[in-house]
Amino acid sequence: MNGKEAEDAMSSTALSPPPPPLEWKFSQVFGERTAGEEVQEVDIISAIEFDKSGDHLATGDRGGRVVLFERTDVRDHARRRELEMLDNPISRHPEFRYKTEFQSHEPEFDYLKSLEIEEKINKIRWCQTTNGGLFLLSTNDKTIKYWRVQEKKVKRISEMNLSSAQDAGDGSFASSSASNPAAYLPNGGCSGGAYSSFSNDFTFPPGGFPSLRLPKVTSQETSIVARCRRIFAHAHDYHINSISTNSDGETFISADDLRINLWNLDISNQSFNIVDVKPANMEDLTEVITSAEFHPVHCNTLAYSSSRGSIRLIDLRQSALCDNHSQLFHEPETPGSKSFFTEIIASISDIKFAKDGRHILSRDYMTLKLWDVSMNSGPVATFQVHEYLRPKLCDLYENDSIFDKFECCLSGDGSRVATGSYSNLFRVFGCVPGITEATTLEASKNPTRRQVQNPARPARSLGGLTRVVRRGAENAGLDAANNFDFTTKLLHLAWHPTENSIACAAANSLYMYYA
Repeated sequence: MNGKEAEDAMSSTALSPPPPPLEWKFSQVFGERTAGEEVQEVDIISAIEFDKSGDHLATGDRGGRVVLFERTDVRDHARRRELEMLDNPISRHPEFRYKTEFQSHEPEFDYLKSLEIEEKINKIRWCQTTNGGLFLLSTNDKTIKYWRVQEKKVKRISEMNLSSAQDAGDGSFASSSASNPAAYLPNGGCSGGAYSSFSNDFTFPPGGFPSLRLPKVTSQETSIVARCRRIFAHAHDYHINSISTNSDGETFISADDLRINLWNLDISNQSFNIVDVKPANMEDLTEVITSAEFHPVHCNTLAYSSSRGSIRLIDLRQSALCDNHSQLFHEPETPGSKSFFTEIIASISDIKFAKDGRHILSRDYMTLKLWDVSMNSGPVATFQVHEYLRPKLCDLYENDSIFDKFECCLSGDGSRVATGSYSNLFRVFGCVPGITEATTLEASKNPTRRQVQNPARPARSLGGLTRVVRRGAENAGLDAANNFDFTTKLLHLAWHPTENSIACAAANSLYMYYA
C-alpha cells in the first residue's frame, strides 16, 4: 500500500460513523441472596476466569472451593463456527449451568513461621485441554495446585446367577432340597442344601448350575471427577498474587511481592527464579510486585506491575535472571499534584494483555490505563473509574478501602475494557476511535437501575500512538461519593473471550450480562 492509499484508508476510517454503545442486559445469576440473608465469609467469590474457548467458567471462593460452569446455549459447536465464519449473528446469548465443584485448598499452618495459611483461592488459570479433560491451576497464598476435571463413566453390573426367581432359560433354577445331604455334585452343587456362608434366601439347585452366567453391564452413569495432578509448593516466602500460563502450553509463572518463579507443568519439585526485586537491605525496598502476566502470543515475553505504578516488560531470552527489563511503562507525575495518597493510589492492582498482545490494560485505584507495548512514553488512553471519590481519600484510607485491589478485563476484540467499583457497580469503556462509551452498571437483575450518564470525550486513533485522557465520571453528581457503600465492592470480573458477555462477582453471587 502506497502513501496515498494509506491516507485514503485513514480518512475513510475517520469519517465512518462510530459504533453505538452496547446495551447490556441481565443474563443469569448463581447464588443469589435473598433479602436480609447474611453472607458467609467462606462463600465470597475471590477469583473468576473463562477458558480460551469461552465454553467453561471457573470461580474460586474464600473457602478454598473451585466451582465450574459450562455453556449450554449452543450444543452444535460446528454449526456455531459456521455461523461465525459467515458473520451471521447468533440469536442467543451465552448461557451457563453448574457443572461441578471441588475443594481445592484447605487451611494450613506454617509451624516454622507460626503463620496461618488461608484456604482462599487467589487466582485461577485454565490450561490447555487434552484427551477430553479440563485442566486448571488454582492457588492460595502459598500453594499452587494443578487439577484435571473429567467425566468418568460408572458402570452398573447385573446380578450373576444368584436370582432364584428366574427360570432355567436365564441360567438359574428354582430352589429345592436334596434327598442325599452327604453327596457332593458337580459345578458347585451340594445335595446338603444351602451353604452356611449364604443367606437363607439362597439355595443351590439340585445338580448345581449347568452353566456359569457372566455379569452384564446394565447401565452407565456419568460422574465428574476432579483429581489433583501436581502440587507446586515451598517456593514463595511471600503471598502469591498472580499465576499465568504460557502460550507454549508447558510452563507457567507465579509471582509474590518480591519474586517471580517459572515452573514446568510436569515438574513440581523445581522452579526457576526469573525476577527478584528483594534488596540486600529490606530498608531499601521501594516497590513490590503486584501482578504478572505472560504475553498471549510470544512465549518468551511477560509483564509485571509494581506498587509504584510502573509496568515492566521482560524477555526471557536475555538472561536466566531478568534483572533488566526490555520496556518500562510509567506515567510521570504531574508537577505539584503529589500528596500523601499519591503513591498509594498509583499502585497497580491488575494488568491484562489484549488478545493480540499489542496493548496492556492496567488498573490502579482511581483509573484504568491502556498502554501500547510499542510506546512507553505514556498510556494511549486513561479512564477515570470513580474520580468523585478523590475528596474522600482520607476516609478511604482510615477504613482501609484505599488498599482494595480491583481487577480489569478487555473484550475479545480489544474494543472495550471493564473494571469494578463500589456499591457493586462496574464500568465499561470504549477504547477504539470514535467510541464515547462510558457505561455504569450494577451487579443485579436490573443492571441499569443506577445508570449514570457520563459522556466521555471521543478518543483519537490508537494507531496514531496519541495519548488520550478520557473522563468517565466527571458528571456523576456531587453526592455520588456519599451514596456509595464501601462494604459492597465488585473486585472480580471477566470478559468472555469471543462474545460481549461479562461475568462478575458480588459477594457470593455470580452475575452474568450480555450485550
